[in-house]
Amino acid sequence: MRRYDVKAIANYYRRRPWKVLSRALEVLWSFGFFLTCLLWDQWTHQVEYYKRQRAEDLRELLTKLGPTFIKVGQALSTRPDLVRRDFLEELIKLQDQLPPFDNDLAFRLMEEQLGMKVDEAYREISAHPVAAASLGQVYRAMLFSGEEVAVKVQRPNLRPRLSLDLYLMRLGAEKFGRFLPLNLGHDLTLIVDEFGIKLFEEIDYLNEGRNAEKFAENFHGDADVKVPCIYWQYSNQKVLTLEWIQGFKLTDIDKIRAAGLDPSNIIKIGVTSGLRQLLEHGFFHADPHPGNLFATLDGRMAYIDFGMMDQLEPGTKETIASSIVQLINKDYLALTEDFIALGFLAPNTDITPIIPALENVFGSAIGQSVQDFNFKTITDDFSELMYDYPFRVPAKFALIIRSLVTQEGLALSLDPNFKIVEVAYPYVARRLLTGESPQLRRQLIDVLFKNGKFQWQRLENMLSIARSDTKFDLLPTAQLGLQFLFSEEGLYLRRQILLALTEDDRLHTDEVQRIWGLVKDDFKPQELVSVAWNAVREFSLAGVSTILPQR
Repeated sequence: MRRYDVKAIANYYRRRPWKVLSRALEVLWSFGFFLTCLLWDQWTHQVEYYKRQRAEDLRELLTKLGPTFIKVGQALSTRPDLVRRDFLEELIKLQDQLPPFDNDLAFRLMEEQLGMKVDEAYREISAHPVAAASLGQVYRAMLFSGEEVAVKVQRPNLRPRLSLDLYLMRLGAEKFGRFLPLNLGHDLTLIVDEFGIKLFEEIDYLNEGRNAEKFAENFHGDADVKVPCIYWQYSNQKVLTLEWIQGFKLTDIDKIRAAGLDPSNIIKIGVTSGLRQLLEHGFFHADPHPGNLFATLDGRMAYIDFGMMDQLEPGTKETIASSIVQLINKDYLALTEDFIALGFLAPNTDITPIIPALENVFGSAIGQSVQDFNFKTITDDFSELMYDYPFRVPAKFALIIRSLVTQEGLALSLDPNFKIVEVAYPYVARRLLTGESPQLRRQLIDVLFKNGKFQWQRLENMLSIARSDTKFDLLPTAQLGLQFLFSEEGLYLRRQILLALTEDDRLHTDEVQRIWGLVKDDFKPQELVSVAWNAVREFSLAGVSTILPQR
């Protein structure tokens, strides 16, 4: 079975209840014993004395239970807001410090998959793995053509082990999901299914190689992101040969600084590249833990694992961008409508009581400025909101949320004062202002107009925040805006702007001053003259009848 198939897995294990019972007892006994030890430490007032030991016990427990539970531990290792520091330090070891499997078995698997002897494929190869992860282990090698490569070899018997654990998780979700302190309902099984689909994709190394090449194509020309090359001649379903990346794990802050690199800049690259994946390409890395991300020697961000990826529809990308802007603008009615479009609320939901609830949660999280926003605050408060109101988590968004909170958790481990919106909102503002697609231009119109009135303050806020991004240049943006404004598509916007600028057939001085204030710091005098002349010319070409609103 190459793909995750719920029915096939269920049919298989229904006929083998002894395997299900044995595994269930193993999992319950392991966690039960661990929780009993934690409670005993509290009862005997020895929590502080045994905390290091319990952290090691948890790591060893997850390692012993195998790949599925190791994946859970990896996700928790990026959440300093949810996990105690002593536990966190041990869980981080699950990223690439796991026990390797037998070396001879790994070499035999290489030969079976590649159809040649190891010394025929590689001129040199390390005698032992240089890293071991949840699904495989990595060797450092050199091709006969001289390229230094990493060789990933999959752990044996992965599919049966993953299938059994996923069957138990899904069974638990069906039977006990409604008792969880979140209003997830039946969607919890969909989340397990999405996790299962991605795990099965992750253990197909040919699929991972294709993902890597698609990811590299999306970031072609981006000087900040590095993607390793795939060597297909030496790759197969359970063996993957890819370019060796020289760099440092993102958790090695001292080494990063010693190399003369700025951790804050690395964080910004990571968050911006993550947003580009979600909002531009729609093809995103769903497992960005520190074991999969490196800071290269020249200051780039390198992604090295492409097993767990997902694809968004174009409309979903634009709605996510819209919801971020609605959140920052505190337009909770529009935000609720975006939640319906994204599937977090059913279309027939009565949103009347939800709007003030969202305002209460997000308003306090954002505070007085966008810089106060973070996912930790939101996840703490949003849990109660999901319990009280008919919110649900669409299966696809479980991976998006996991990706976002993982990135924020990683950034927080590098910089405790990091605020994701300080990077995210300038990027989203720049995306909306440049309006590369019709969908984004429509989103910009929705943001700038409320109840038929032009929202000057929102435009000023967006320009101000976008300018904080050093890559943002207002002049090309203004030129794109003028081209759109005078196009056939911009008819509605022309009329609305004129309505905003005119009242009783006259143009108000204060509105002119506001327009001047938006552009005077970014244009040279000759550029202003050029823009003004083009505006007059375009208005003339467009014709009065297409500019003025129809009375």
